[in-house]
Amino acid sequence: MDHIDHILIVDDDREIRELVSGYLKKNGLRVTVAADGRHMRSFLETDSVDLIVLDIMMPGDDGLVLCRELRAGKHKATPILMLTARTDETDRIVGLEMGADDYLAKPFAARELLARIKAVLRRTRMLPPNLQITEVGQLLTFGDWQLDTTGRHLLDREGTAIALSGAEYRLLRVFVDHPQRVLNRDQLLNLTQGREAELFDRSIDLLVSRLRQRLGDDAREPAYIKTVRSEGYVLAMPVEISELRQ
Repeated sequence: MDHIDHILIVDDDREIRELVSGYLKKNGLRVTVAADGRHMRSFLETDSVDLIVLDIMMPGDDGLVLCRELRAGKHKATPILMLTARTDETDRIVGLEMGADDYLAKPFAARELLARIKAVLRRTRMLPPNLQITEVGQLLTFGDWQLDTTGRHLLDREGTAIALSGAEYRLLRVFVDHPQRVLNRDQLLNLTQGREAELFDRSIDLLVSRLRQRLGDDAREPAYIKTVRSEGYVLAMPVEISELRQ
């Protein structure tokens, strides 16, 4: 029997829960709804799902708190798509840093949500669940820095580890995998999050700014991640690859 994807919708708005669940069911998905974090936890104690649609703005524990909780527990590998009514890109960045796989701003079309759900599921299933364990560890050296692909952190010239958020690591990994090549926002979003940029979406710009701070880059005259006007960003340094010794 073919697997039917099971989606958990966590949103305090009853109308949204009903409309979205009805649409997803019509399109062949199995759907469970929860009005808040308490109902979500209760359901996940006895069942599992393929993806969680999680609203950020809810009474009690909001979506960011719940996302962090999910990523720290037994459901850490379950894909999360966050819904937000906020227009501040910083909130979206925080959600991605806490482990969300994608986000969608309200108001949204149910068809767009379905497309995002399918994209996240497809992207998640392209890689084996134990990829981080089986992947050969590498040190990617550029300038005075090294990126440790096993520990997922930066190493400075003295070998001191600099912690990276998940979103920061994914973006830096894209840059070091494509050194000295200009990448536009659509390409960076597609490679890190599997989607195209929305109008006025500045999440990549904020992440680039954070990476520059990690690298000690002067925002006015960066040596590592340079801005190419009207085109995108480029890691200006060549990258040397060496395997990590076990």
